[in-house]
Amino acid sequence: MLWSFFNNKTMKALLIIDIQNDFLPGGSLAVTNGDKIISIVNKTQKHFDLVIATQDWHPANHKSFASNHSNKAIFEVIKLNGSDQVLWPDHCIQGSFGADFSTELNMHQVSAVIRKGTNLEIDSYSGFFDNNKQNSTGLHGLLKEKNITEVYVCGLAADYCVYYTAKDAAELGYKTFFIEDATKPISDENYALAKEDLTSLGVIFTDSSKL
Repeated sequence: MLWSFFNNKTMKALLIIDIQNDFLPGGSLAVTNGDKIISIVNKTQKHFDLVIATQDWHPANHKSFASNHSNKAIFEVIKLNGSDQVLWPDHCIQGSFGADFSTELNMHQVSAVIRKGTNLEIDSYSGFFDNNKQNSTGLHGLLKEKNITEVYVCGLAADYCVYYTAKDAAELGYKTFFIEDATKPISDENYALAKEDLTSLGVIFTDSSKL
């Protein structure tokens, strides 16, 4: 009977996306009010069997940085290895303060940190793959190893890395939940489009009070 209970238990994972200094107020790519979600994220962790954090971890010469392209402006869109690429301010450079997790984020329940964006040739918004889906971060394998069937996403930013992580989770077959009060977007307009896309994939929008 005990084995049957554990065998039938729904295993849930919380994916905390990129709560790093450069995405918080004062950072080089700050999300407005990004710091306001941290206490909510901390409180939600107790509800999950597995907690994983992703971390943007770019080399200084990463090709998603506008500074590494002559005569290109921040937020300009170019083609990079066949895909549209927004040119960002330098952010989350490996070993920098900006790449560090916020000291306000509770890391005690985090079982693993998944680093992404390490290949200078391609960006990685999703916690699962690079933007061309040529390389995996190992997150999918870890979730499968832990028998996870439900994935909940939160963090920064709602319309980029959280969105793409949720999208990949749904497409990989996980029942996927988007915790709306535990994330903030860069652009409300982009977030509305992202939400429409995720809804079409069956992603469920919820908030922390319903966990």
